[in-house]
Amino acid sequence: MEDFEEDPRAQGARGHRRSVSRGSYQLQAQMNRAVYDERPPGSLVPTSVAEASRAMAGDTTLSENYAFAGMYHIFDQHVDSAVPRLQFANDDKHLLACCSLDGTLSIMTLSPAPPSVKVTLRGHEKPVTDFAWSLSNDVIVSTSQDGTLRIWNTEDGRCIREVCDPDSSELLCCTFQPMNNNLTVVGNSKHVLQVVNISTGKKVKGGSSKLTGRVLSLSFDAPGKILWAGDDRGSIFSFLFDMATGKLTKAKRLVVSEGSSISSISARSWISREARDPSLLVNACVNKLLLYRVVDNEGTLQLKRSFPIQHGSQPIHSIFCPLMSFRQGACVVTGSEDMCVYFFDVERNTKAIVNKLQGHSSPVLDVSFNCDESLLASSDTTGMVIIWRREQK
Repeated sequence: MEDFEEDPRAQGARGHRRSVSRGSYQLQAQMNRAVYDERPPGSLVPTSVAEASRAMAGDTTLSENYAFAGMYHIFDQHVDSAVPRLQFANDDKHLLACCSLDGTLSIMTLSPAPPSVKVTLRGHEKPVTDFAWSLSNDVIVSTSQDGTLRIWNTEDGRCIREVCDPDSSELLCCTFQPMNNNLTVVGNSKHVLQVVNISTGKKVKGGSSKLTGRVLSLSFDAPGKILWAGDDRGSIFSFLFDMATGKLTKAKRLVVSEGSSISSISARSWISREARDPSLLVNACVNKLLLYRVVDNEGTLQLKRSFPIQHGSQPIHSIFCPLMSFRQGACVVTGSEDMCVYFFDVERNTKAIVNKLQGHSSPVLDVSFNCDESLLASSDTTGMVIIWRREQK
């Protein structure tokens, strides 16, 4: 990955670069790799915590853990317009939201039965490209090709605030700062990344940077200190986020594949209790799902695994399973252009596909688990949202 040196003029009056400790990520990653090198392929790290996690899962296989009984419900309120993103509310079993290229967002409730659309968020004048739940689930932020960021009340669907892009360009992605939900990061079609204070509607001084292409995907690490951003030229940039000021400092750049869009980035502190690598899951229009190690405190990435999927042009997304740390093995889920949902065991060296769900009639764009993994939602390019129910053990 490339290093970036700051212009001394932009480093403050004292003209020095802020010192960043590499300790925690780097030491943890080195220890993890040492353990991996010493163990036989496919074996588990022999720790008491690993034994405890396997005991909680009942010592069942990953295939058994992720067996699905079939479709629980189908939502079609956005039929004929793609649903690029969907996400369950934080720590919630039954509240789900999605955005559509028809210019609206939907908040759906799955319980009590029958599942229904709770509220529709209307106000964007062009396709909605992305959205994010606040930590307390009382607010959703959304981005649109109409060049606005909107903040919504999730109870009644009111638009609380509208923030216009200062570059008058399409807004393509957004994410909350995990430690400070007053701050949202947005990416636009003019290659610009910007931190916005949603309480004031103002951009944060020092909180902007430029990428090599249209900004398509964003993800923070859990502490909110590193932000990764992917563009449509095949690059992933890492930024150091100053918690006190909201300033972004460009740190590293990785070219995944020149000219291939980075449609999805998901960060995880560790893959499982058996494999404590800080990791990044990436969809990059290269017909593979990519899993990277994060090897230091500046977000340097090292490819760990890749998994074959059909992904050449659509904005496909993927996720880490939320309860993977309590189960045997470690699982990720992704959409695919072949109309299927795939589950991969990232710790299995051969035959990594754990499950494959078929039911969509067009490319699957996004997937989301609820907090206890009892339900999985998936969306496609025709606007269909399918809720899948996991078999109860």
